[in-house]
Amino acid sequence: MEVRAKKALGQHFLTDQGIAQSIVAALREDPSAPRDVLEIGPGMGVLTQYLLKREDIDLKMIEIDTESVEYLLTHFNGMQGHLMEGDYLKLNVSRFFKGPYRIIGNFPYNISSQIFFKILDDKDLVPEVVCMIQKEVADRIAEKPGSKTYGILSVLLQAWYDIEYVLSVGPGAFSPPPKVRSAVIRLTRNSRTELGCDEKLFKAVVKTAFNQRRKTLRNALKPLLPAGADASAFFADEVFDLRAERLGVEDFVALTRCFEKTVGKGTQKE
Repeated sequence: MEVRAKKALGQHFLTDQGIAQSIVAALREDPSAPRDVLEIGPGMGVLTQYLLKREDIDLKMIEIDTESVEYLLTHFNGMQGHLMEGDYLKLNVSRFFKGPYRIIGNFPYNISSQIFFKILDDKDLVPEVVCMIQKEVADRIAEKPGSKTYGILSVLLQAWYDIEYVLSVGPGAFSPPPKVRSAVIRLTRNSRTELGCDEKLFKAVVKTAFNQRRKTLRNALKPLLPAGADASAFFADEVFDLRAERLGVEDFVALTRCFEKTVGKGTQKE
């Protein structure tokens, strides 16, 4: 039995065993790290086969594709209780884990950004993520300020995680081959425990700034000011002459503090 790759699910099955082993090896063997590990989208088990050999982890998996679930149940022993059929984006992780857990997987390219936003929601429970994604997205996440590829995910993820580029992967490592290159990255939770500003407002400032990234911050961030606020006085600082791509995490924290004084904490939608 083989699983048919489904375009609607963004499926491209990794077939290169050497790369699969490298991805699994990128998940650190650290006695202080949580034993619980969640594999997102195991597919036909190319990573699973090596993860199950790791004695330092307790593996759980979530797979949305019914055909893949049947394949895993047929080809791997002891899947019951470890494999859940479902959508990670809708998963109540507390059903699987009672404390911190790590994440690994070949993320579907069409929902990788949504997966990262969900990981951010659980950032205090997820100290490490190893994943393969589209190279363009990996470059964006790891990019530093000043680049045109630097964006919303760059800022939000770098606020909480150290990003490491592990390796690039060509289309020939998959079946069917994707039209783009892929890359493996590792996210490691940094030592930050709080931003020093309202987190919800921080997200709003970052997203609003980049949603109109060609505009200066003065023009892009106007929608965040409440009606009646003195825009000319608020945007007097030279930093508002810049575009969003020029600012690092700490710069956005400082901007958020400015808005807190005018907008108020927790008043903006994410």
